[in-house]
Amino acid sequence: MKTTASVEIDRPIEDVFDLTNNHVAEWSEVVIEDQIIEETPDVVGSTFRSITENQGQQMAFEGIVTQYEYPNLNAVQLVGQFFDIDAAYFFERITSHKTKVTQVSEVRPKGGLKIIFLLFGGFMKGASCKAAEKELNNLKVFCEQQGSPTS
Repeated sequence: MKTTASVEIDRPIEDVFDLTNNHVAEWSEVVIEDQIIEETPDVVGSTFRSITENQGQQMAFEGIVTQYEYPNLNAVQLVGQFFDIDAAYFFERITSHKTKVTQVSEVRPKGGLKIIFLLFGGFMKGASCKAAEKELNNLKVFCEQQGSPTS
């Protein structure tokens, strides 16, 4: 299941890129913990662990950075017990102080969850799109309220 969502943020692209990627647990309602395991010199191949919580249920994901092009692209692959996620954030400079962020994600279910995705895929995709829009709106508010970003 693939979803795409975008938001415009009143902040320079470099700030938005840094705040998005280095402060996930601060702006996300779903990610409650984000910990770097190993950081590589060129960022691609860096590994991390994310803990998410949705409706009281926590899930752990092992992540790896698959693409990193500062300040325009950061993509990761998350591996979880029930499903894997490929997520990419594209950053586009609109003006010197305005940035468009587009999130493209694909959820790949595992095991018995594949059947549920087949049966309820349309409903789940709608819910997933709304969740992505909500997350990006949280990112917008976070970025526009922050001072100078720090890593």
